Amino acid sequence: MTIDDRVPLYADLAGDARVSFEFFPPKTEKMEAQLWSAIETLAPLAPRFVSVTYGAGGSTRERTHNTVARIARETPLAAAAHLTCVAASKSEIDEIADAYWQAGVRHIVALRGDPPEQGGRFEAHPDGYAGAADLVEGLMKRHPFEISVSAYPEVHPDARDAQSDLDNLKRKLDAGATRAITQFFFEPDTYFRFMDQVRAAGIDAEIVPGIMPVGNFAAVQRMAAMCNTDVPAWMGRLFEGLDDRPAARQLISATLAAELCRKLYEGGVRDFHFYTLNRAEHSYAICHLLGLRPKVAAEIVA
Repeated sequence: MTIDDRVPLYADLAGDARVSFEFFPPKTEKMEAQLWSAIETLAPLAPRFVSVTYGAGGSTRERTHNTVARIARETPLAAAAHLTCVAASKSEIDEIADAYWQAGVRHIVALRGDPPEQGGRFEAHPDGYAGAADLVEGLMKRHPFEISVSAYPEVHPDARDAQSDLDNLKRKLDAGATRAITQFFFEPDTYFRFMDQVRAAGIDAEIVPGIMPVGNFAAVQRMAAMCNTDVPAWMGRLFEGLDDRPAARQLISATLAAELCRKLYEGGVRDFHFYTLNRAEHSYAICHLLGLRPKVAAEIVA
């Protein structure tokens, strides 16, 4: 299927895309205000869920819990909490899972997690889970959570090879996960090639593309290096000379992310997960271009 160049790229899309948004727990009052402003802006788009990240080594455990619990308590949104295996015993994770369940949270994003020190290697807690597949299995025994896991179109940096990474993804889904959300990527063929491999491996679960609008190119380069994501040379050239031109940077960032989403949509993708970095503008604009319009009134207590 190809895009018809006789009509505008975003003209009359059906508005049948479904979206979800990721946030991170705020550290300060100012950051908290920014987060809740973003939630208030994006809530009317009726996302399937919104998720809140969990710092390396569980460093944001309390802030993650408080943010997720507040979303569940004060908004109409389905809140999902990230949870990792790092630096926690099975009993500690059981306590965290129980606290989420009691707070009304029914969705967990289950991850192996990053080591506390950047550049270090993951080491399982002596009494903890060995990886995300074991974590999913343990959570499902505790409560009937909806569980999302991660997928790496360009292979997890710790994986032995692409096949072992696919095998691990299958283990996580077979353990009870509902879907996988991909690490961010910048070219549509990266996702489509990965999906060919996923289906060839006998995995038929939902694999949602993770979309990262590039607000700060240098920061995204650092993140990409840590998670084995390729940053195309053409992208670097597009951001050259824009360090002191934030408005131009924003326009280019939104254009690139929207083009990626449009090409994915044309290839049959209808679900998108946005890494918002607690900012709403890019994600809202892209959703609007994809044909989404406000569906519900925001019911946020700021």
